[in-house]
Amino acid sequence: MNVVELIRRAAAHGTTRFAFELLPPLKGDSKRSVYDAIDPLTDFDPAYINVTYHRESLKRTKLPDGTFEEHVVRRRPGTVGISAAIQKKYGIETVHHLICGGLSKYDIEDALIDMDFLGLHNVLALRGDKRRNEPRFAPHPKGHAHAAELVRQIADMNRGRFVDGEAEVCHRTHFSIGVAGYPETHGEAASPEEDLRHLREKVEAGAEYVVTQMFFDNARYFDFVRRCRAAGIDVPIIPGLKPLATPQHLTVLPEVFGVHIPEALRREAEARPDAVREVGIEWAAAQARELKAAGVPVIHFYTMGRTDNIRRIAQSVF
Repeated sequence: MNVVELIRRAAAHGTTRFAFELLPPLKGDSKRSVYDAIDPLTDFDPAYINVTYHRESLKRTKLPDGTFEEHVVRRRPGTVGISAAIQKKYGIETVHHLICGGLSKYDIEDALIDMDFLGLHNVLALRGDKRRNEPRFAPHPKGHAHAAELVRQIADMNRGRFVDGEAEVCHRTHFSIGVAGYPETHGEAASPEEDLRHLREKVEAGAEYVVTQMFFDNARYFDFVRRCRAAGIDVPIIPGLKPLATPQHLTVLPEVFGVHIPEALRREAEARPDAVREVGIEWAAAQARELKAAGVPVIHFYTMGRTDNIRRIAQSVF
């Protein structure tokens, strides 16, 4: 069953499902570290598990003659493989993240074919971030500049259309396509209205549901849903939560993700610097309970690879 069907089934039954996101292992690590993160959460019957995709970076190596050589490195390769391994081991649907950055249309097509052969039929289509040390996002010369274009390519494969139209009669894929939404507006958008226009373009291109960027104030999520509906965006909008875990999150998360930390949460975390993780658990659990009471079909948790705090939240909510 693909993800949009799971979401619709939960909505039809008036239930709220649990889902979470994981990083693929660092290059050189085994899949055991991923399984160790998943095992504590299987008690809560996850609807699906997202697996992130990470951009390449350039590494400069000094040669004996004093010159430098640049080569591409990936710290976390293997998103397709670990997604397939998770789905095989646990029987839980996985959502493979696919990005525009660093990939040509042909690379993307090959990845989608691999996924289809492996039974991976859920994709979160993202533009992705700029590469480290780049002043701004630059698409691959033969790739996509915007997530809507990536969504359109995936939707075309579902219709049996390849990049060059080289196959006249072909197997059609059945990818369920999700995209990202920003309750507090994407950092590169000129305005909230422009941001919603981009989101609507992704939905019109074929996206079937939206997963939000993390937020710490549920009022911002509810307002985002209201504005989306007014803009004609009628697909499910899944809230994404990330519990505070360290004092550094009070500055890092707003700087990196452009999210607002409510003053009440900030005061509580600053008053209990040795217990920020506990504060984050309590706050996120309260958010999740309110969202569940509001009838959202799925609550998505950003784990950043550590799941002990997510387990405690799930124990109190699901």
